Amino acid sequence: MDEEISFIIESTEESMMKSLEFLKKEFANIRAGKASPAMLGSVVVEYYGSPTPLSQIANVNTPDGRTIIVQPFEKSMLQEIERSIMIANLGFNPANNGESIIINVPPLTEERRRELAKQAKAASEEAKIQVRNARKEANSDVKKLENASEDLKANTEIDIQVMTDNYIKKVDAIYALKEQEIMTV
Repeated sequence: MDEEISFIIESTEESMMKSLEFLKKEFANIRAGKASPAMLGSVVVEYYGSPTPLSQIANVNTPDGRTIIVQPFEKSMLQEIERSIMIANLGFNPANNGESIIINVPPLTEERRRELAKQAKAASEEAKIQVRNARKEANSDVKKLENASEDLKANTEIDIQVMTDNYIKKVDAIYALKEQEIMTV
């Protein structure tokens, strides 16, 4: 019986951790003023007929806080990479110099900062929903246990709620840091 409850709690915590990891990945794609290779993380390039992440066909570097340089492993891919960056609609204007692609990252306007903060808020709300869904699923699994006493079920549900509250606090803390990062000029 204890094994079943342990399994429910462990799988619930694993699910909640995945929600946090997902949120961190989402936040890596939301730019906060300075250039980062992660800004191009969502760019997919058509590479010999198959969609391939940019990071697998080019080096992406940031020599300073305002510039991203993309150096393809094959020079013939320059136009395709440039086109893919434009299609990704990230708000960048890539410049092709025949060797590499240079992207000047413009400073964020106040309006754009607010927009990015809203995106971050939406991502954090989605993570909270995922955490709460994990709680709901765990509580449902606990209620289905046949050989457990009502006290054991109640205590397990309390433990799950404490875990949920902790993960919601972690989501809020990560969001607060990201919001501060976005809004700092």
